Amino acid sequence: MSRIHRKIIIFFHDNQASIDTPRGISTWIREERSRVKRALEDLVEIGVLIAYRATSTTGYGYTSDRKLITEIGRFLKKARK
Repeated sequence: MSRIHRKIIIFFHDNQASIDTPRGISTWIREERSRVKRALEDLVEIGVLIAYRATSTTGYGYTSDRKLITEIGRFLKKARK
């Protein structure tokens, strides 16, 4: 997992009701949009994020799987120490 993946996961874990575009997320985490977009799709593939696709853009939101959210929370708690 890259630094960008980690920053995205932290952003969504701390803001679980958020849905945002690659542009917005790249602004929040201060990373290049193209790299953020690739990382977002990686996280969709493994179920951490949900992609809300429309014709003109894609919004990304955090998983609603409570078990996965709990596991991610434990991981982040250890990583932040």
